[in-house]
Amino acid sequence: MRILLIASSYNSLTQRVRAELRDRGHTVPVEITPDTPAVREAVGRHRPDLVVAPLLRAVVPKDVWTAYHCLIVHPGPVGDRGPSSLDWAVQEGAGEWGVTVLQADEEMDAGDVWATAAFHLPETGKSDLYRNELADAAVAAVHLAVERVAAGEAPVPQTGPAGTRPPCRQENRRIVWEEDTTERVVRTLRAADSQPGVRDRLLGGEWFLHGGHPEDVLRGRPGELLATRAGAVCRATADGAVWIPEIRARTAPGEARACKLPAALALAGRLPLLPEVPAPPPVPGVRTWSDIRYREQGPVGVLSFTFPGGAMSTAHCRRLLDAWRTACTRPTSVLVLGGQRDFFSNGIHLNVIEAAADPAAESWANINAMNDLVEAVVGTTDRLVVSAIGGNAAAGGVMLALAADEVWCRSGSVLNPHYRRMGLYGSEYWTYTLPRKVGADMAVRLTDEARPVSAAAALGMGLADRVVDCAPGAFTAEVTRLAARLASHPAARTRIAAKKAEYERREARTPLASYREQELSRMRRTFCDPEAPYHALRRAFARKEAPRAGSPDGPGAGATAPADC
Repeated sequence: MRILLIASSYNSLTQRVRAELRDRGHTVPVEITPDTPAVREAVGRHRPDLVVAPLLRAVVPKDVWTAYHCLIVHPGPVGDRGPSSLDWAVQEGAGEWGVTVLQADEEMDAGDVWATAAFHLPETGKSDLYRNELADAAVAAVHLAVERVAAGEAPVPQTGPAGTRPPCRQENRRIVWEEDTTERVVRTLRAADSQPGVRDRLLGGEWFLHGGHPEDVLRGRPGELLATRAGAVCRATADGAVWIPEIRARTAPGEARACKLPAALALAGRLPLLPEVPAPPPVPGVRTWSDIRYREQGPVGVLSFTFPGGAMSTAHCRRLLDAWRTACTRPTSVLVLGGQRDFFSNGIHLNVIEAAADPAAESWANINAMNDLVEAVVGTTDRLVVSAIGGNAAAGGVMLALAADEVWCRSGSVLNPHYRRMGLYGSEYWTYTLPRKVGADMAVRLTDEARPVSAAAALGMGLADRVVDCAPGAFTAEVTRLAARLASHPAARTRIAAKKAEYERREARTPLASYREQELSRMRRTFCDPEAPYHALRRAFARKEAPRAGSPDGPGAGATAPADC
Protein backbone atom coordinates (compact mmCIF):
# COMPACT_ATOMS: atom_id res chain seq x y z
CA MET A 1 0.00 0.00 0.00
CA ARG A 2 0.97 3.62 -0.39
CA ILE A 3 0.65 4.92 3.18
CA LEU A 4 1.07 8.64 3.79
CA LEU A 5 2.27 9.60 7.25
CA ILE A 6 1.20 13.07 8.36
CA ALA A 7 2.78 14.48 11.51
CA SER A 8 3.32 17.73 13.36
CA SER A 9 7.01 16.86 13.63
CA TYR A 10 9.28 14.07 12.46
CA ASN A 11 9.53 12.66 15.96
CA SER A 12 10.74 9.30 17.20
CA LEU A 13 7.38 7.53 16.85
CA THR A 14 6.81 8.85 13.32
CA GLN A 15 10.26 7.62 12.34
CA ARG A 16 9.70 4.19 13.83
CA VAL A 17 6.27 3.74 12.26
CA ARG A 18 7.74 4.73 8.92
CA ALA A 19 10.72 2.40 9.20
CA GLU A 20 8.66 -0.61 10.22
CA LEU A 21 5.95 -0.05 7.60
CA ARG A 22 8.67 0.14 4.95
CA ASP A 23 10.09 -3.13 6.28
CA ARG A 24 6.71 -4.70 5.46
CA GLY A 25 6.90 -3.58 1.85
CA HIS A 26 4.73 -0.46 1.97
CA THR A 27 5.63 2.81 0.26
CA VAL A 28 5.68 5.38 3.06
CA PRO A 29 6.13 9.07 2.26
CA VAL A 30 6.05 11.50 5.20
CA GLU A 31 4.74 15.05 5.31
CA ILE A 32 5.12 17.53 8.16
CA THR A 33 1.68 19.15 8.49
CA PRO A 34 1.60 21.85 11.17
CA ASP A 35 -1.93 23.04 10.27
CA THR A 36 -5.13 21.93 8.57
CA PRO A 37 -4.32 23.46 5.13
CA ALA A 38 -1.01 21.55 5.16
CA VAL A 39 -2.88 18.30 5.89
CA ARG A 40 -5.26 18.90 2.98
CA GLU A 41 -2.44 19.84 0.60
CA ALA A 42 -0.28 16.84 1.51
CA VAL A 43 -3.10 14.32 1.07
CA GLY A 44 -4.20 15.91 -2.21
CA ARG A 45 -0.66 15.77 -3.58
CA HIS A 46 0.08 12.16 -2.62
CA ARG A 47 -3.40 10.62 -3.06
CA PRO A 48 -2.45 7.64 -0.85
CA ASP A 49 -4.24 4.38 -0.19
CA LEU A 50 -4.20 5.17 3.52
CA VAL A 51 -3.30 8.08 5.82
CA VAL A 52 -1.71 7.46 9.24
CA ALA A 53 -1.02 10.19 11.81
CA PRO A 54 1.43 9.01 14.51
CA LEU A 55 1.67 12.51 16.04
CA LEU A 56 -0.72 15.18 14.84
CA ARG A 57 -1.84 18.38 16.53
CA ALA A 58 -3.59 19.79 13.46
CA VAL A 59 -7.21 19.00 12.68
CA VAL A 60 -7.85 16.61 9.79
CA PRO A 61 -10.55 18.33 7.68
CA LYS A 62 -13.80 16.54 6.96
CA ASP A 63 -13.25 16.49 3.21
CA VAL A 64 -10.08 14.44 3.85
CA TRP A 65 -11.36 11.91 6.40
CA THR A 66 -14.54 11.27 4.44
CA ALA A 67 -12.52 10.52 1.28
CA TYR A 68 -9.70 8.50 2.87
CA HIS A 69 -9.17 6.13 5.74
CA CYS A 70 -7.31 8.43 8.17
CA LEU A 71 -5.85 6.60 11.16
CA ILE A 72 -5.01 8.70 14.22
CA VAL A 73 -2.66 7.24 16.85
CA HIS A 74 -3.92 8.32 20.28
CA PRO A 75 -1.59 7.71 23.28
CA GLY A 76 -4.34 6.43 25.56
CA PRO A 77 -6.70 3.46 25.95
CA VAL A 78 -10.11 3.25 24.33
CA GLY A 79 -12.40 5.91 25.82
CA ASP A 80 -9.57 8.18 26.89
CA ARG A 81 -9.63 11.56 25.19
CA GLY A 82 -7.64 14.75 25.35
CA PRO A 83 -4.23 16.16 24.39
CA SER A 84 -2.34 15.25 27.61
CA SER A 85 -3.15 11.57 28.03
CA LEU A 86 0.32 10.29 28.83
CA ASP A 87 1.13 13.31 30.99
CA TRP A 88 -1.84 12.57 33.26
CA ALA A 89 -1.07 8.84 33.33
CA VAL A 90 2.50 9.42 34.53
CA GLN A 91 1.64 12.21 36.96
CA GLU A 92 -1.16 10.21 38.56
CA GLY A 93 0.89 7.00 38.73
CA ALA A 94 -1.24 4.83 36.45
CA GLY A 95 -0.04 1.22 36.38
CA GLU A 96 -1.52 0.22 33.03
CA TRP A 97 -2.12 2.29 29.92
CA GLY A 98 -2.79 1.82 26.23
CA VAL A 99 -2.66 3.13 22.67
CA THR A 100 -5.64 3.40 20.35
CA VAL A 101 -5.69 3.77 16.56
CA LEU A 102 -8.82 5.72 15.65
CA GLN A 103 -10.56 6.77 12.47
CA ALA A 104 -10.41 10.58 12.18
CA ASP A 105 -13.71 12.21 13.07
CA GLU A 106 -15.19 15.62 13.79
CA GLU A 107 -14.74 15.18 17.53
CA MET A 108 -11.19 14.69 18.80
CA ASP A 109 -10.37 11.10 19.81
CA ALA A 110 -14.01 10.08 19.30
CA GLY A 111 -13.66 8.14 16.03
CA ASP A 112 -14.23 4.45 15.50
CA VAL A 113 -11.51 2.12 16.74
CA TRP A 114 -9.28 0.28 14.26
CA ALA A 115 -6.93 -1.25 16.85
CA THR A 116 -5.76 -0.91 20.42
CA ALA A 117 -2.88 -2.26 22.53
CA ALA A 118 -2.23 -2.17 26.27
CA PHE A 119 1.06 -1.84 28.11
CA HIS A 120 2.46 -1.60 31.63
CA LEU A 121 3.73 1.78 32.86
CA PRO A 122 7.08 1.39 34.66
CA GLU A 123 8.38 4.15 36.90
CA THR A 124 10.23 6.29 34.39
CA GLY A 125 9.84 9.54 32.49
CA LYS A 126 7.14 10.32 29.96
CA SER A 127 9.53 10.64 27.02
CA ASP A 128 11.22 7.32 27.85
CA LEU A 129 7.79 5.64 28.00
CA TYR A 130 6.78 7.29 24.75
CA ARG A 131 9.84 6.03 22.89
CA ASN A 132 9.66 2.53 24.35
CA GLU A 133 6.57 0.87 25.91
CA LEU A 134 4.15 3.22 24.20
CA ALA A 135 5.99 3.02 20.87
CA ASP A 136 6.00 -0.79 21.01
CA ALA A 137 2.24 -0.77 21.59
CA ALA A 138 1.61 1.93 18.99
CA VAL A 139 3.53 0.12 16.26
CA ALA A 140 1.72 -3.16 17.01
CA ALA A 141 -1.63 -1.36 16.86
CA VAL A 142 -0.74 0.43 13.60
CA HIS A 143 0.28 -2.84 11.96
CA LEU A 144 -2.99 -4.45 13.04
CA ALA A 145 -5.02 -1.46 11.82
CA VAL A 146 -3.25 -1.45 8.43
CA GLU A 147 -3.96 -5.18 8.05
CA ARG A 148 -7.64 -4.61 8.84
CA VAL A 149 -7.88 -1.77 6.32
CA ALA A 150 -6.19 -3.92 3.66
CA ALA A 151 -8.60 -6.79 4.42
CA GLY A 152 -11.62 -4.52 3.93
CA GLU A 153 -12.72 -4.73 7.54
CA ALA A 154 -14.55 -1.94 9.34
CA PRO A 155 -13.57 -0.18 12.57
CA VAL A 156 -15.54 -0.68 15.78
CA PRO A 157 -17.56 2.26 17.17
CA GLN A 158 -16.54 3.47 20.61
CA THR A 159 -19.01 2.60 23.33
CA GLY A 160 -19.32 3.54 26.97
CA PRO A 161 -18.57 6.86 28.65
CA ALA A 162 -15.79 9.02 27.25
CA GLY A 163 -12.99 10.06 29.58
CA THR A 164 -12.09 13.44 28.12
CA ARG A 165 -9.31 15.06 30.13
CA PRO A 166 -8.33 18.75 29.91
CA PRO A 167 -4.81 19.73 28.88
CA CYS A 168 -2.24 19.28 31.65
CA ARG A 169 -1.18 22.88 32.26
CA GLN A 170 1.47 24.41 34.49
CA GLU A 171 -1.04 24.99 37.30
CA ASN A 172 -1.61 21.22 37.32
CA ARG A 173 2.14 20.59 37.50
CA ARG A 174 2.97 23.03 40.29
CA ILE A 175 5.35 21.70 42.95
CA VAL A 176 4.98 22.89 46.55
CA TRP A 177 8.42 21.99 47.86
CA GLU A 178 7.51 22.51 51.52
CA GLU A 179 4.63 20.01 51.29
CA ASP A 180 5.17 17.60 48.40
CA THR A 181 6.77 14.23 48.98
CA THR A 182 9.61 12.91 46.87
CA GLU A 183 7.23 10.49 45.15
CA ARG A 184 4.85 13.25 44.11
CA VAL A 185 7.66 15.56 42.98
CA VAL A 186 9.26 12.79 40.91
CA ARG A 187 5.97 11.90 39.22
CA THR A 188 5.30 15.55 38.43
CA LEU A 189 8.77 16.08 36.97
CA ARG A 190 8.66 12.85 34.99
CA ALA A 191 5.27 13.72 33.49
CA ALA A 192 6.86 16.82 31.93
CA ASP A 193 10.46 15.64 31.52
CA SER A 194 10.94 16.35 27.84
CA GLN A 195 8.21 18.88 27.19
CA PRO A 196 7.06 21.23 28.56
CA GLY A 197 9.01 20.95 31.83
CA VAL A 198 7.70 22.11 35.22
CA ARG A 199 7.70 25.86 35.73
CA ASP A 200 9.26 26.87 39.04
CA ARG A 201 11.13 29.64 40.80
CA LEU A 202 14.74 29.04 41.77
CA LEU A 203 17.61 31.33 42.78
CA GLY A 204 15.69 34.46 41.86
CA GLY A 205 14.64 33.33 38.39
CA GLU A 206 11.90 31.40 36.63
CA TRP A 207 12.82 28.07 35.09
CA PHE A 208 11.38 24.95 33.57
CA LEU A 209 12.63 21.82 35.35
CA HIS A 210 13.16 18.72 33.20
CA GLY A 211 13.43 15.19 34.57
CA GLY A 212 13.49 13.89 38.13
CA HIS A 213 15.14 11.03 40.00
CA PRO A 214 14.63 10.15 43.70
CA GLU A 215 17.47 10.53 46.21
CA ASP A 216 17.23 8.57 49.46
CA VAL A 217 20.31 9.76 51.38
CA LEU A 218 20.74 13.52 51.02
CA ARG A 219 18.41 15.69 53.12
CA GLY A 220 17.82 19.40 53.67
CA ARG A 221 15.27 22.15 54.05
CA PRO A 222 12.49 21.61 51.46
CA GLY A 223 13.24 23.51 48.26
CA GLU A 224 16.92 23.93 49.14
CA LEU A 225 19.65 22.95 46.67
CA LEU A 226 21.86 20.36 48.35
CA ALA A 227 24.51 19.18 45.89
CA THR A 228 25.56 18.72 42.29
CA ARG A 229 26.54 15.61 40.38
CA ALA A 230 27.56 15.38 36.74
CA GLY A 231 25.77 18.63 35.86
CA ALA A 232 22.55 17.79 37.74
CA VAL A 233 21.37 19.49 40.93
CA CYS A 234 19.86 17.81 43.99
CA ARG A 235 16.91 19.61 45.63
CA ALA A 236 15.25 18.77 48.92
CA THR A 237 11.60 17.74 49.10
CA ALA A 238 9.30 17.51 52.12
CA ASP A 239 10.60 14.03 52.97
CA GLY A 240 13.76 13.52 50.90
CA ALA A 241 15.31 14.90 47.74
CA VAL A 242 15.32 14.64 43.95
CA TRP A 243 17.98 14.97 41.27
CA ILE A 244 17.10 17.33 38.41
CA PRO A 245 19.34 16.78 35.36
CA GLU A 246 18.22 19.64 33.11
CA ILE A 247 16.52 23.02 33.29
CA ARG A 248 15.55 25.73 30.84
CA ALA A 249 15.23 29.44 31.51
CA ARG A 250 11.79 30.95 31.05
CA THR A 251 11.94 33.69 28.43
CA ALA A 252 9.59 36.63 27.89
CA PRO A 253 6.91 36.44 25.17
CA GLY A 254 8.46 37.25 21.82
CA GLU A 255 11.96 36.26 22.89
CA ALA A 256 13.75 33.24 21.45
CA ARG A 257 13.15 30.08 23.42
CA ALA A 258 16.01 29.25 25.77
CA CYS A 259 17.91 25.98 25.38
CA LYS A 260 17.34 23.08 27.75
CA LEU A 261 20.73 22.57 29.44
CA PRO A 262 22.41 20.55 32.19
CA ALA A 263 21.06 22.17 35.35
CA ALA A 264 24.39 23.32 36.80
CA LEU A 265 25.36 24.87 33.46
CA ALA A 266 22.03 26.69 33.09
CA LEU A 267 22.40 28.06 36.65
CA ALA A 268 26.02 29.13 36.21
CA GLY A 269 26.58 32.49 37.88
CA ARG A 270 23.62 31.96 40.23
CA LEU A 271 24.44 28.60 41.75
CA PRO A 272 25.79 28.78 45.31
CA LEU A 273 28.86 26.80 46.27
CA LEU A 274 27.57 23.23 46.57
CA PRO A 275 29.39 19.95 47.13
CA GLU A 276 29.96 17.82 44.03
CA VAL A 277 28.79 14.47 45.37
CA PRO A 278 30.09 11.40 43.52
CA ALA A 279 27.71 8.55 42.84
CA PRO A 280 27.97 5.95 45.62
CA PRO A 281 28.21 2.22 44.90
CA PRO A 282 24.75 0.72 44.35
CA VAL A 283 22.98 -0.35 47.55
CA PRO A 284 19.82 -2.48 47.27
CA GLY A 285 16.76 -0.44 48.15
CA VAL A 286 18.61 2.89 48.24
CA ARG A 287 17.77 5.17 45.34
CA THR A 288 20.03 7.78 43.80
CA TRP A 289 21.00 8.94 40.32
CA SER A 290 24.05 8.74 38.12
CA ASP A 291 24.36 9.09 34.37
CA ILE A 292 27.32 6.68 34.13
CA ARG A 293 27.50 3.30 35.86
CA TYR A 294 29.84 0.31 35.69
CA ARG A 295 29.09 -3.17 36.94
CA GLU A 296 30.70 -6.58 36.55
CA GLN A 297 29.32 -10.07 36.33
CA GLY A 298 32.10 -12.61 36.04
CA PRO A 299 34.02 -12.02 32.78
CA VAL A 300 31.54 -9.36 31.61
CA GLY A 301 31.81 -5.64 32.31
CA VAL A 302 28.90 -3.32 31.50
CA LEU A 303 29.55 0.41 31.17
CA SER A 304 26.13 2.02 30.93
CA PHE A 305 25.27 5.67 30.41
CA THR A 306 22.04 7.66 30.21
CA PHE A 307 22.40 11.21 28.97
CA PRO A 308 19.13 13.19 28.62
CA GLY A 309 17.91 13.20 25.04
CA GLY A 310 20.91 11.10 24.02
CA ALA A 311 23.00 14.26 23.69
CA MET A 312 26.68 14.08 24.66
CA SER A 313 28.43 17.33 25.54
CA THR A 314 32.19 17.77 25.73
CA ALA A 315 31.98 17.08 29.48
CA HIS A 316 29.83 13.97 28.97
CA CYS A 317 32.31 12.56 26.45
CA ARG A 318 35.29 13.19 28.67
CA ARG A 319 33.69 11.59 31.72
CA LEU A 320 32.59 8.58 29.69
CA LEU A 321 36.11 8.26 28.26
CA ASP A 322 37.55 8.28 31.78
CA ALA A 323 35.06 5.59 32.78
CA TRP A 324 35.95 3.56 29.68
CA ARG A 325 39.64 3.67 30.49
CA THR A 326 38.94 2.55 34.04
CA ALA A 327 36.70 -0.28 32.80
CA CYS A 328 39.52 -1.43 30.53
CA THR A 329 41.74 -2.02 33.57
CA ARG A 330 39.32 -4.65 34.85
CA PRO A 331 39.93 -8.39 34.14
CA THR A 332 37.00 -8.92 31.77
CA SER A 333 36.93 -10.59 28.37
CA VAL A 334 33.74 -8.86 27.14
CA LEU A 335 32.98 -5.19 27.74
CA VAL A 336 29.48 -3.92 26.98
CA LEU A 337 29.02 -0.24 26.15
CA GLY A 338 25.43 0.86 26.81
CA GLY A 339 22.94 -1.80 27.74
CA GLN A 340 20.37 0.58 29.22
CA ARG A 341 16.80 1.16 28.09
CA ASP A 342 16.06 4.23 25.94
CA PHE A 343 18.56 6.41 24.04
CA PHE A 344 22.03 5.11 23.32
CA SER A 345 23.42 8.36 21.91
CA ASN A 346 22.51 11.04 19.38
CA GLY A 347 26.02 12.48 19.16
CA ILE A 348 27.18 15.99 20.02
CA HIS A 349 25.12 18.17 22.37
CA LEU A 350 23.50 20.77 20.11
CA ASN A 351 21.85 22.63 23.01
CA VAL A 352 25.11 23.14 24.92
CA ILE A 353 26.77 24.23 21.68
CA GLU A 354 23.97 26.68 20.88
CA ALA A 355 24.13 28.21 24.36
CA ALA A 356 27.93 28.60 24.31
CA ALA A 357 29.56 32.02 24.00
CA ASP A 358 31.34 30.71 20.88
CA PRO A 359 29.25 27.91 19.30
CA ALA A 360 31.88 27.23 16.63
CA ALA A 361 34.57 26.67 19.26
CA GLU A 362 32.27 24.50 21.37
CA SER A 363 31.29 22.48 18.29
CA TRP A 364 34.98 21.83 17.67
CA ALA A 365 35.66 20.86 21.28
CA ASN A 366 32.61 18.56 21.36
CA ILE A 367 33.39 16.70 18.14
CA ASN A 368 36.99 16.17 19.24
CA ALA A 369 35.83 14.80 22.59
CA MET A 370 33.49 12.41 20.77
CA ASN A 371 36.35 11.35 18.52
CA ASP A 372 38.61 10.70 21.51
CA LEU A 373 35.97 8.38 22.95
CA VAL A 374 35.36 6.53 19.69
CA GLU A 375 39.10 6.14 19.12
CA ALA A 376 39.48 4.57 22.56
CA VAL A 377 36.70 2.06 21.83
CA VAL A 378 38.08 1.17 18.39
CA GLY A 379 41.56 0.76 19.89
CA THR A 380 40.47 -1.62 22.65
CA THR A 381 42.02 -4.84 21.34
CA ASP A 382 42.49 -6.92 24.50
CA ARG A 383 38.82 -7.96 24.86
CA LEU A 384 35.62 -8.15 22.85
CA VAL A 385 33.48 -5.01 22.85
CA VAL A 386 29.71 -4.98 22.38
CA SER A 387 27.60 -1.86 21.85
CA ALA A 388 24.12 -2.50 23.27
CA ILE A 389 21.50 -0.08 21.91
CA GLY A 390 18.38 -0.27 24.04
CA GLY A 391 16.56 2.60 22.35
CA ASN A 392 17.33 4.96 19.51
CA ALA A 393 20.65 6.26 18.20
CA ALA A 394 21.55 8.85 15.61
CA ALA A 395 24.46 10.54 13.88
CA GLY A 396 27.63 10.30 15.98
CA GLY A 397 25.82 8.06 18.43
CA VAL A 398 25.44 5.37 15.76
CA MET A 399 29.11 5.77 14.86
CA LEU A 400 30.06 5.40 18.52
CA ALA A 401 28.18 2.10 18.54
CA LEU A 402 29.97 0.97 15.36
CA ALA A 403 33.31 1.33 17.12
CA ALA A 404 32.56 -1.97 18.91
CA ASP A 405 33.12 -5.48 17.59
CA GLU A 406 29.41 -6.23 17.68
CA VAL A 407 26.29 -4.03 17.72
CA TRP A 408 23.21 -5.38 19.50
CA CYS A 409 19.89 -3.53 19.22
CA ARG A 410 16.63 -3.98 21.05
CA SER A 411 13.87 -4.91 18.61
CA GLY A 412 12.23 -1.48 18.98
CA SER A 413 15.37 0.55 18.25
CA VAL A 414 15.58 3.06 15.41
CA LEU A 415 18.94 4.10 13.97
CA ASN A 416 19.70 7.23 11.98
CA PRO A 417 23.26 6.64 10.67
CA HIS A 418 23.73 9.98 8.99
CA TYR A 419 24.48 13.68 9.59
CA ARG A 420 22.86 15.36 6.57
CA ARG A 421 19.81 16.72 8.37
CA MET A 422 22.07 18.87 10.53
CA GLY A 423 24.14 20.08 7.58
CA LEU A 424 27.26 18.20 8.68
CA TYR A 425 29.72 15.87 6.96
CA GLY A 426 30.23 13.99 10.20
CA SER A 427 33.14 12.55 12.11
CA GLU A 428 33.54 9.95 14.90
CA TYR A 429 35.55 7.83 12.40
CA TRP A 430 32.43 7.03 10.39
CA THR A 431 34.44 6.81 7.16
CA TYR A 432 36.41 4.00 8.84
CA THR A 433 33.64 2.06 10.61
CA LEU A 434 30.50 2.40 8.47
CA PRO A 435 31.90 1.05 5.14
CA ARG A 436 33.53 -1.83 7.03
CA LYS A 437 30.16 -2.70 8.53
CA VAL A 438 27.78 -2.36 5.55
CA GLY A 439 30.01 -1.90 2.50
CA ALA A 440 30.91 1.26 0.61
CA ASP A 441 27.74 1.43 -1.51
CA MET A 442 25.38 1.00 1.43
CA ALA A 443 27.36 3.54 3.48
CA VAL A 444 26.79 6.14 0.75
CA ARG A 445 23.11 5.25 0.55
CA LEU A 446 22.56 5.48 4.30
CA THR A 447 24.28 8.84 4.65
CA ASP A 448 22.75 10.38 1.53
CA GLU A 449 19.15 9.17 1.92
CA ALA A 450 19.15 10.02 5.63
CA ARG A 451 16.20 7.80 6.49
CA PRO A 452 15.52 6.00 9.77
CA VAL A 453 16.45 2.32 9.92
CA SER A 454 14.60 -0.21 12.07
CA ALA A 455 16.48 -2.78 14.13
CA ALA A 456 15.39 -5.55 11.75
CA ALA A 457 16.57 -3.61 8.70
CA ALA A 458 19.85 -2.79 10.45
CA LEU A 459 20.42 -6.51 11.03
CA GLY A 460 19.64 -7.30 7.41
CA MET A 461 22.13 -4.81 6.02
CA GLY A 462 24.89 -5.66 8.52
CA LEU A 463 24.61 -2.43 10.50
CA ALA A 464 23.67 -4.51 13.57
CA ASP A 465 24.85 -7.99 14.53
CA ARG A 466 22.00 -9.02 16.80
CA VAL A 467 18.42 -7.96 17.50
CA VAL A 468 17.38 -8.57 21.11
CA ASP A 469 13.64 -9.17 21.09
CA CYS A 470 12.51 -8.18 24.57
CA ALA A 471 10.58 -5.56 26.49
CA PRO A 472 12.45 -2.30 27.24
CA GLY A 473 12.76 -3.12 30.93
CA ALA A 474 14.29 -6.54 30.22
CA PHE A 475 17.04 -5.28 27.91
CA THR A 476 19.81 -4.85 30.51
CA ALA A 477 19.41 -8.35 31.94
CA GLU A 478 19.13 -9.98 28.52
CA VAL A 479 22.22 -8.19 27.19
CA THR A 480 24.21 -9.23 30.26
CA ARG A 481 23.13 -12.85 29.80
CA LEU A 482 24.09 -12.85 26.12
CA ALA A 483 27.43 -11.17 26.86
CA ALA A 484 28.22 -13.88 29.42
CA ARG A 485 27.48 -16.51 26.80
CA LEU A 486 29.78 -14.71 24.35
CA ALA A 487 32.55 -14.57 26.96
CA SER A 488 32.29 -18.30 27.63
CA HIS A 489 32.40 -19.29 23.96
CA PRO A 490 35.48 -21.39 23.13
CA ALA A 491 36.36 -19.09 20.23
CA ALA A 492 36.41 -15.91 22.32
CA ARG A 493 40.18 -15.87 22.92
CA THR A 494 40.84 -16.63 19.26
CA ARG A 495 38.56 -13.76 18.22
CA ILE A 496 40.39 -11.36 20.52
CA ALA A 497 43.78 -12.35 19.10
CA ALA A 498 42.51 -12.03 15.52
CA LYS A 499 40.95 -8.66 16.32
CA LYS A 500 44.26 -7.32 17.63
CA ALA A 501 46.17 -8.55 14.59
CA GLU A 502 43.60 -7.04 12.19
CA TYR A 503 43.72 -3.70 13.99
CA GLU A 504 47.50 -3.60 13.72
CA ARG A 505 47.37 -4.47 9.99
CA ARG A 506 44.91 -1.66 9.36
CA GLU A 507 46.97 0.82 11.37
CA ALA A 508 50.06 -0.07 9.35
CA ARG A 509 48.15 0.45 6.09
CA THR A 510 45.99 3.52 6.88
CA PRO A 511 46.20 4.86 10.45
CA LEU A 512 43.05 5.91 12.25
CA ALA A 513 44.56 9.38 12.55
CA SER A 514 44.25 9.87 8.80
CA TYR A 515 40.48 9.21 8.90
CA ARG A 516 40.13 11.66 11.76
CA GLU A 517 42.15 14.34 9.98
CA GLN A 518 40.11 14.02 6.78
CA GLU A 519 36.75 14.12 8.58
CA LEU A 520 37.69 17.01 10.87
CA SER A 521 39.01 19.14 8.04
CA ARG A 522 35.47 19.09 6.58
CA MET A 523 33.87 19.69 9.97
CA ARG A 524 36.15 22.62 10.80
CA ARG A 525 35.22 24.41 7.58
CA THR A 526 31.52 24.03 8.46
CA PHE A 527 31.92 25.14 12.07
CA CYS A 528 33.94 28.21 11.09
CA ASP A 529 31.61 29.31 8.30
CA PRO A 530 28.84 31.48 9.81
CA GLU A 531 26.78 31.03 6.62
CA ALA A 532 26.89 27.22 6.75
CA PRO A 533 23.37 25.68 7.08
CA TYR A 534 24.53 23.84 10.22
CA HIS A 535 24.24 26.96 12.36
CA ALA A 536 20.64 27.73 11.40
CA LEU A 537 19.64 24.06 11.63
CA ARG A 538 21.27 23.74 15.05
CA ARG A 539 19.52 26.87 16.27
CA ALA A 540 16.13 25.63 15.06
CA PHE A 541 16.64 22.28 16.75
CA ALA A 542 17.97 23.63 20.06
CA ARG A 543 15.36 26.36 20.39
CA LYS A 544 12.50 24.13 19.19
CA GLU A 545 11.45 26.38 16.34
CA ALA A 546 8.29 25.24 14.59
CA PRO A 547 9.04 22.80 11.73
CA ARG A 548 8.22 23.85 8.20
CA ALA A 549 5.52 22.06 6.26
CA GLY A 550 6.76 19.54 3.72
CA SER A 551 8.63 16.29 3.41
CA PRO A 552 11.57 15.67 5.76
CA ASP A 553 13.29 13.95 2.82
CA GLY A 554 13.41 17.02 0.62
CA PRO A 555 16.26 19.52 0.28
CA GLY A 556 16.46 21.94 3.18
CA ALA A 557 14.20 19.71 5.24
CA GLY A 558 15.63 21.07 8.44
CA ALA A 559 16.56 19.74 11.82
CA THR A 560 14.75 16.45 12.11
CA ALA A 561 17.03 14.53 14.42
CA PRO A 562 15.16 12.11 16.70
CA ALA A 563 13.13 14.15 19.15
CA ASP A 564 12.69 13.46 22.85
CA CYS A 565 9.05 12.71 22.43
